[in-house]
Amino acid sequence: MKKIIIIIFSFVFLSNNVVANDKYLNEFNKWLLDNGHTQYVNIEQKEGCKKLIQKHGLKLPKVGLVDEPKVKTNEWFWLECHKPQIINNLKIKFFKKKDGKIRDSIPWNAKKISDDTLLYYGFVRSKKADLMGGKWLTEASSKPYEFELDLREDKKVDKELKKSALMSYLLFENGKITVDKKSPEDRFGILLHEEAKLFSSSVGKTIVSYVLGNAVCEGYIDGVNSKIDDWPLIKNTLYDGQKIIDVINMSAGDQEYINVNERVKKTGNTAGNYTIKYLMEEVFKNSTKKKQKWNYSGLPPHLINNYIWFKSNGDYQKILDKTFKEKAKIKHSVQFRTKKYEKNYEDRIATYEDGILDSHFWATRYDYLRIAKAMLDDWQNDTCVGKYLKTVFNNRVNKNYQGTVDNNSNWFNPKQYAGFFHTGYTGMKDRAVMGMDGNGGQSIMIDFDRGRIIVINAIHNNYNWKKLAHSVIKKGK
Repeated sequence: MKKIIIIIFSFVFLSNNVVANDKYLNEFNKWLLDNGHTQYVNIEQKEGCKKLIQKHGLKLPKVGLVDEPKVKTNEWFWLECHKPQIINNLKIKFFKKKDGKIRDSIPWNAKKISDDTLLYYGFVRSKKADLMGGKWLTEASSKPYEFELDLREDKKVDKELKKSALMSYLLFENGKITVDKKSPEDRFGILLHEEAKLFSSSVGKTIVSYVLGNAVCEGYIDGVNSKIDDWPLIKNTLYDGQKIIDVINMSAGDQEYINVNERVKKTGNTAGNYTIKYLMEEVFKNSTKKKQKWNYSGLPPHLINNYIWFKSNGDYQKILDKTFKEKAKIKHSVQFRTKKYEKNYEDRIATYEDGILDSHFWATRYDYLRIAKAMLDDWQNDTCVGKYLKTVFNNRVNKNYQGTVDNNSNWFNPKQYAGFFHTGYTGMKDRAVMGMDGNGGQSIMIDFDRGRIIVINAIHNNYNWKKLAHSVIKKGK
């Protein structure tokens, strides 16, 4: 009998959790098998195929080669018996949106999440770079920065890696990495190969701010006090004529149209679902600025990233190369998301002139640290970009939290906001400590005064952030 190798991309993937319509599940099952994680997968056959296999005296191993009969009947092909069905044997809980569709992230307030569920959603987070939208890629530096190591053990981190959704923890101090930990292979470490791109939504907001600083220092934008009054895309909206500092402080007076809870109030969706052109024409047309107060949403960083593109006059990639390749010296490529298509225009595909960039960002765990170190170097060396960072810090605004807040939370603990950075952490209000915070527990804290950085990547925010990040920066241990 002839042997045929199972070609992975020809598999028919089914869910063992009755959610075969989940858009990432097929890719997840394929990834498990493709990367040798066969303990998590099974090969199944339709009942009709099982009868044919038995009739021909064939055997179907769990993974590997499949025997094919010498004489293949029409029934063999009709039933697609040459395409075994791959299912995972994990007990995954799929979180749903209000409309019944499967979420691609775990709700921030979810409790008691199994490792199987975390592994699946960890895969979705890491693979979003390939599975969602388009991308604007910046290639690696030809001379990437190589960290010095002076490693020590940290039992607090080890404990969290064993029980929480923490994936990776890096502590940089005295010019060296002193703590470098990641999840064990039998939990989530299988997601963390050296080139693994880790996704962040709101950490990307802060990275847009750093790109803006480089754009200012390269002469493309006058400064944070300059007005956005030369961009046709935002004419006749509340953003026209606004100072950049007010937009990056999320204090543009747009709270009647968008916020973190109700998102784009007219549609109920996140700002990242739309181009700037659509939002300005369909939501913000003839809008007026309201009382100036902090109003967190996803729109301002998308707006600024596209404004940088507009002001660059074709040099946007040069600005990114300056930021990531020359300054941060990244070892692997990084990327911002773009809208792959614009569902709101039936007659054409949206272009960069429509504002298709947003602030969703992907980088490896070490490249996140390289970018944070570049910020630290700029600050401490008082470069032009360092002066930009100090300017946004000195123009920070108070957040207007209402009611009781949890100071153990990386979201609620900082009480101030500075140019897409969180700051004003409890016990460190007067210190130059600024941070980045993202969905799923992504957290980066930079102590500009003492030269220390913490980079945390996670699948969910159920780890002890106060102990692993806040206390370490505050107390120095």
